[in-house]
Amino acid sequence: MTTAPVGPPDVFDHRMAECATDPAFLAAALPFLEEGLAAPDEPPPVAIAAPDKLDLLRDALGGTAARVGMVPHTDWYTGSASNAVARAAGHLAAHAGPGGRLHLLMEPVWQGRAGRSPRESAEWIRYEALANLLFAPLSTTALCVYDTRTAGRAVVEAARRAHPGSGVYTEPARLAAELDAVPLPPPPPAAERLARPDVGAVRAWAERQGLAEADAELFGTAVGEAAALGGVTGALLWGEAPGCVCELALARRVDDPLAGFVPPAGTDLEPGQGLWYARQVCAYVDLRPADGGGTAVRLQYA
Repeated sequence: MTTAPVGPPDVFDHRMAECATDPAFLAAALPFLEEGLAAPDEPPPVAIAAPDKLDLLRDALGGTAARVGMVPHTDWYTGSASNAVARAAGHLAAHAGPGGRLHLLMEPVWQGRAGRSPRESAEWIRYEALANLLFAPLSTTALCVYDTRTAGRAVVEAARRAHPGSGVYTEPARLAAELDAVPLPPPPPAAERLARPDVGAVRAWAERQGLAEADAELFGTAVGEAAALGGVTGALLWGEAPGCVCELALARRVDDPLAGFVPPAGTDLEPGQGLWYARQVCAYVDLRPADGGGTAVRLQYA
């Protein structure tokens, strides 16, 4: 099953293809890539998929394959879902045509990080949902490939809700809120308390927990960037390397589902980018409502 194009041609077109066999994959991928090759004012389409699927495309396309960008998905999806946002935004900024025009065929690594746990899979479904908002101003056309041999039925069913035209599409903020409704494990009783998240104190604590100096520096800086949201009333620290955790208590509510997902103007990752920096550095950054109208911001390094 492949969802049909939705909306006018000058907005983000977010499609989904489900397949369970190699012929079904080709039946979805080939027309999409041919559409991209024929699109005016566009650079050649790019296929980001498992190496065996790229081989199938090369064989099926023949001489035309040289006109299609081919990227093994393990080279594209090298980190967290937030890192994938940065990779896509950077690629579009550097290589897309006017208005972000480009056809991208995309297959996350469901046999790797994206599918290693329900929590990790939920992060990737969040990425799929928020992509509808993040890339809405662009004229990019994306076909997200879900192979049920690797993605699994539960993941595919959840992904349908993140793709317009699927028949079960759910508004992105609502879907993100549902994902956030799954409770996080409570902090352990032995968690260390800090009155304020001093970067140096967090860095020193992380080193004591076993993080290498460079990683501890990144984690401490990420906590400081998250604290820039303002209104921090305290912090808790727990865990051992590499899974060091810091939870900040904010006196104010942060309701924006895109908080920390919108790419900054520059392409380089650097302090001063707030929650974006924190999401790029940490494996997980969770914002949850807290008692009294506040927000709990939990950062887990790995």
